[in-house]
Amino acid sequence: MTVVERRPLTQVGHSAPRKDAKEKLRGEAEFVGDVVVPRMLHGKVLRSPLAHARVVSVDAREAEAMAGVVCVLTASDLVDLDGYWGHAIKDRPIVARDRVRFAGEPVAAVAAENEAAAEAAADVIRVEYEELPLAATLDEALTAGAPLLHEGPVRPGLFHGLGTLPPRDGNVCYRYRIDRGEPESVFSRADLVVEGEYTFPAVYQYAMETHTVVADYDGDRITVWSTCQHPFLVRAELADLYGVPLSNVRIIVPYLGGGFGSKSYTKMEPLTVALARKARRPVRIQNRVDESMVTTRRHGMRCRMRTAMTSEGNLIAREVDCWFDTGAYADNGPRVTATGGDAAPGPYRWHAYRVDARCVYTNTAPAGSYRAFGAAHLQWIGESQIDELARRAGLDPLAVRRDNLCRPGEEVRGGGKPLDADLVGDVEKVAAAVGWNEPKPPNVGRGVSVGLLAAGAHPVSTAVVRMEADGRVAVLVGTTEVGQGPRTAFAQIAAEELGVPLDQVTVHGADTRFTPYDRSTGASRSTTIAGLAVQRAAKEVREQLERIAGGDALEVATYPDLFRKHFGLAGGELIGRGEVAPFGSGSYAEGPVFWEVCVGAAEVEVEPETGVVRVRKTATAADVGRAINPQLVRRQDEGATMQGLGNALFEEMIFEDGQLLNDTLLEYRVPSFEDLPDQMSCVIVENEDGPGPFGAKGCGEGALAAVPAAVVNALADAGIPMYELPLTPERVWRRIQTLEEEGKWPR
Repeated sequence: MTVVERRPLTQVGHSAPRKDAKEKLRGEAEFVGDVVVPRMLHGKVLRSPLAHARVVSVDAREAEAMAGVVCVLTASDLVDLDGYWGHAIKDRPIVARDRVRFAGEPVAAVAAENEAAAEAAADVIRVEYEELPLAATLDEALTAGAPLLHEGPVRPGLFHGLGTLPPRDGNVCYRYRIDRGEPESVFSRADLVVEGEYTFPAVYQYAMETHTVVADYDGDRITVWSTCQHPFLVRAELADLYGVPLSNVRIIVPYLGGGFGSKSYTKMEPLTVALARKARRPVRIQNRVDESMVTTRRHGMRCRMRTAMTSEGNLIAREVDCWFDTGAYADNGPRVTATGGDAAPGPYRWHAYRVDARCVYTNTAPAGSYRAFGAAHLQWIGESQIDELARRAGLDPLAVRRDNLCRPGEEVRGGGKPLDADLVGDVEKVAAAVGWNEPKPPNVGRGVSVGLLAAGAHPVSTAVVRMEADGRVAVLVGTTEVGQGPRTAFAQIAAEELGVPLDQVTVHGADTRFTPYDRSTGASRSTTIAGLAVQRAAKEVREQLERIAGGDALEVATYPDLFRKHFGLAGGELIGRGEVAPFGSGSYAEGPVFWEVCVGAAEVEVEPETGVVRVRKTATAADVGRAINPQLVRRQDEGATMQGLGNALFEEMIFEDGQLLNDTLLEYRVPSFEDLPDQMSCVIVENEDGPGPFGAKGCGEGALAAVPAAVVNALADAGIPMYELPLTPERVWRRIQTLEEEGKWPR
């Protein structure tokens, strides 16, 4: 093995096998549910059956007396703590204090020697409630005189990152507004205007592994094994909540069985730690699916939008009012609202626009992150209006986009990073992939969609690369392996920079005691931000090797030889550190880190007699700058496509008076093999225009935002415009009946 001079890429750009494949295929991979700690107890949570009520009393005496029960946790055990947490707004108690705000809210928790004893004890805890008026829908929450879910001053959380939070406005906990030009003046001179009201449902992220936490509280030291995507943020929240130093909190994250945002930020950790604190023994809490469904979900949304165009096809103005249902607690609602508001205008050259987005409390389960949040909410609405304008003007929807989309280097939003992608090229590629100009059979339509997602989250990541005396390499980075493949991508980046075979590089899992700081895993940031930190750390090791080798030994000295030369024995190690931060990193200070492309196309067929929509073809553009591992890129887009089809066609959480009615995977259907399109294409675009290693930028979210919009537009192209998701057979059939009554069907 030699210290090689810079050469064409060999480790980056090809589909190397996943580093975690063998462990997972053999059933050897460890997940949090596999963790067994000595003296570990089993925890069960008693959840409120009511959506809004005052807690009059909690009687746990019978439960505490049961065999095998170690303790029962209630709010009275937490009077020595502030007891409220929340990364955006500190509004959520560890267990309900004084009142419950959603059906499923934790009221008490039991720790017992086994699960059966814990569950039996939870069943006999007696809670007396006094029901309170409900604000279970956006309409109810926004009505004058609506019951207020929260009162008093707004308390910012540790990581909201949205500047000064506005004062509380009834049940509106956050508001995001952007504008450009004078919309009313521009609308007054428009030839064509489309406007409408639209509804996007609450959706469950469904990861195969439910939320699971093992916690140990020993003195003032807290150790947690958690299914969390952001271990360092959870560490900070627990340290703040329990009043201990950061260094006293350790978060360990083994493999995760999926996340999609459901395991972003803090979820079950505060409650599990509180139960371990009272029990004085380690405790594990593992959610059932119905419990995870009321732990987090995607925001439901209502939107009013209008868009203006000239008869020649020039898009000139857009106005948007939208309301995001964040449930009983803010969770990530303010960030979702801001991202949705930012995505609402779309990537077009407007003369004027105005967006007013609000985050609203309701008496339903809390809503948080879900892959492509914000963009998935708004893109299908804005893109359907552009298609409708094109139809009214007799223009090709693809041509309208070609003429109006922002070009590389142009401003997308005032003060933000210029566009770093070729959107026109991307949308033309996906349109061609679904046969845009080919003849269509009856009841078949085609649609395209284009959007952008402000990606990358806060650009702070650190990595350490260690080379041992035998030339093997260990990469330490705090990114969580949620199934997306960062351990493989990071290994390829380090191997490329150091010129070593991929099988000599090991990437370890996240453990806040040993792995360096990484802000979070999400927002398509890991390969771009953490990957750049890995590259910089590996480069630092390489530079040390080159200094040791000297000018005339680059092509002949092996790494073990260099170690012996430097240390005088067959031992020692070289360590490199890489950092990415928003200052001193060029474009990172401008924001976003990069614009993630949300471009897709679809061909659908509808059965008018039943309203059943079948997706025949999909195509998405993975505009990734540089594909570190093309196979991982394709699998990311395929997974996002399937989730997009679920969001578009049948996924919907149904609430009635604050109660979730379809809380099982029999009643809440997620996509299966029978929902696969006949043809599913992922077009990888590599312009090396990303800020990450080797010109890379992230992927995996854009397809989810693009696919529902493309499906909606394809259905409209078949003659059935829709204003509410999901596109269930009943909704589509009823829409066809309405169109028949109006004389608009068949076309």
